[in-house]
Amino acid sequence: MAGRKQFDMETALDAAMVQFWRAGYADTSLDDLSRATGLNRSSIYSSLGDKDTLFLRCLDRYAARYGAKYDAALSRAGADPLAAVRAFFDVTLQRIADPELPDGCLIAQSVMAIPVLSPAVAAHAMQAFGFQRLRLRAALKAGRLPDEDAEAFAVHAAAVNQSLAVLSRAGASPAQLRTVVDVTIDALAHALPPRG
Repeated sequence: MAGRKQFDMETALDAAMVQFWRAGYADTSLDDLSRATGLNRSSIYSSLGDKDTLFLRCLDRYAARYGAKYDAALSRAGADPLAAVRAFFDVTLQRIADPELPDGCLIAQSVMAIPVLSPAVAAHAMQAFGFQRLRLRAALKAGRLPDEDAEAFAVHAAAVNQSLAVLSRAGASPAQLRTVVDVTIDALAHALPPRG
C-alpha cells in the first residue's frame, strides 16, 4: 500500500526485548520503545500491542530463545549429567559475555519488578521463572538423582544461574562467575550416584 511504512516484526520485537532487558519494565517508556524499534506510538499499539502486551511478547521471546539453548545443553543429562549442567551454565556465561546484549536476565529482572507489574504480567513472569527449575529437575532425574535430590539441586542450580545474571550486572569478572559455576558443579558431582 502506497505511503505505508513497512517494518520487520522480528527486528522490532528484538529491539523492544533488548530495551526492556536493558532498562526493565518500569523504566521503559513508550518513547523508549519508539526510539528502540523505530516505530511511532500508534504503530507500536497497532502492530505490537500496549506496553503490557508487548512486554509479554518480549518475555516469551526471551524465554523461548534461551529456553531452547538450555534444553539443548541439558539434553545429554542422562549420559553425562555433570557435562549437561556445565553446558547449561555455559549458555548463561556466553550470553553474559556477548557485548551486544545487556547484562543480567530479562526474566530475573521481571520477577524482581513484580511490585510494579500488573497481576497478569507478574504471573507470567513467575511462570517463566519457574521453567528453569523444571527443566533442571527433569535433567537431574535423567542423570539418576533421586527425586528429592533432583528437586533440591534444581532449585539451587536455578538460583545460581540467576545469581550469575545479577553478579554480571554488578561487575563480577568472567573468572569470578566461572568460580561460582565450578563450586556448584563440584557439589553436584558429590551428590550424583556412582555410574554403573
